[in-house]
Amino acid sequence: MDRKRVVIMGSAGRDFHDFNVVYRADPSYEVVAFTAAASQIPGIADRRYPKELAGSLYPDGIPVVAEADLEQVIADKKVDLVVFAYSDVTHELVMHQASRAMACGADFELLGPASTMLKSTKPVLATGATRTGAGKSQTTRYLAALLEKQGLKVAVVRHPMPYGDLVAQRVERFATYADLDKYETTIEEREEYEPHLDAGRVMFAGVDYEAILRAAEAESDVVIWEGGNNDFPFYVPDLFVVIADPLRAGHELRYHPGETNIRMADVVIINKIDSATPAQIAVVDANITAMNPRATTLLARSVLTLSGGDIAGMSVAVVEDGPTLTHGGMTFGAGIVAAQRFGAGKIVNPAPYAVGELADTLRRYPALENLLPAMGYGQKQMKELETTLNAMPVDLVLSATPIDLTRVLRLAKPVVRVGYELEELDAKSGGGTQPTLTDLLAPIVAKARARKN
Repeated sequence: MDRKRVVIMGSAGRDFHDFNVVYRADPSYEVVAFTAAASQIPGIADRRYPKELAGSLYPDGIPVVAEADLEQVIADKKVDLVVFAYSDVTHELVMHQASRAMACGADFELLGPASTMLKSTKPVLATGATRTGAGKSQTTRYLAALLEKQGLKVAVVRHPMPYGDLVAQRVERFATYADLDKYETTIEEREEYEPHLDAGRVMFAGVDYEAILRAAEAESDVVIWEGGNNDFPFYVPDLFVVIADPLRAGHELRYHPGETNIRMADVVIINKIDSATPAQIAVVDANITAMNPRATTLLARSVLTLSGGDIAGMSVAVVEDGPTLTHGGMTFGAGIVAAQRFGAGKIVNPAPYAVGELADTLRRYPALENLLPAMGYGQKQMKELETTLNAMPVDLVLSATPIDLTRVLRLAKPVVRVGYELEELDAKSGGGTQPTLTDLLAPIVAKARARKN
């Protein structure tokens, strides 16, 4: 029979997952290409999804091409269906991509949770967000610690970031810093993995998320899914906790699939209330109530700390989490807030000293003033970040990326790290009746203990 010819639009994450769980073994479809969104992740086009992962229907693997070539691919490959499979984009952008596909005669589709979520044999706690940089990672760490205090062993599974050898990265297990080196992890990956390793926690990631789930189940009482960007989970959650960012109030209505997350959520945490205005918090709270009145809404702070020295009166180079500032749309992060809050004497503008792709990034995002996004998607970008920081006339580097930069960069200046951890507001102590996160985790704890017994 004729196979329906498919292109999957992605950025080396959900696109591969959707292929694996929906199309890989279905002979009625032929996925002829993935397109790669360079606007989100540089350098992921012009490679192949390997035959070892693509399965018996794809003996030559599947090409990954630039998203700009979508129309040409549809014409050349006689494509019937274009599937959109990446996150943290405006609803308008999704429809622009749909218009491109439909103008070429193809159908356009989004795959939903029922088609793409895998079921676990263990209880699953999942975190998601309205936008990248809302506070998923700190929330995941906080929730993991709450479960560990109950005597449960957790395994954290992180949304994919496979930028290297996809076959070697099929199932990645991280228990030590040596594992980070083994899989040649980028700065972006280390930002998510290192804090869990520091807490003695095992993490999993990679490409084949069913195989990853089975590996995580074998080592845990509870599996925690930590989403990437503002994507929805790959696993069916027993409890879905979504973080909303009032510093980007209104984005919960405008970004895909962040709105899906809010509408699906069991719990929504409005984070960063110590940095946001009451008006911003009120907007987000009202939008949550309108979209999902059944969800429990909680408030939290993102508490900043310094380690490695004092910055008062010092001139500093501020390094921030990269994705939050690029496709995340923020113009500042925890580093700028910490520099101001802890009395840095001067925040030095990095633009005159930036080199290579890092300089290009600063030109492409002119609203990023007096900070460096931690662009580190490969050795070349890491070297450019190192060169830029060493050239800046500063007393120290103020690093608000979650990783220890000194592990991957050779810096000539001291590094002071900015930590940020979730602090849950205790509504009960103020006479309120809102449950705590410990209360909301109770069914997962009970389910996990019942399975252990």
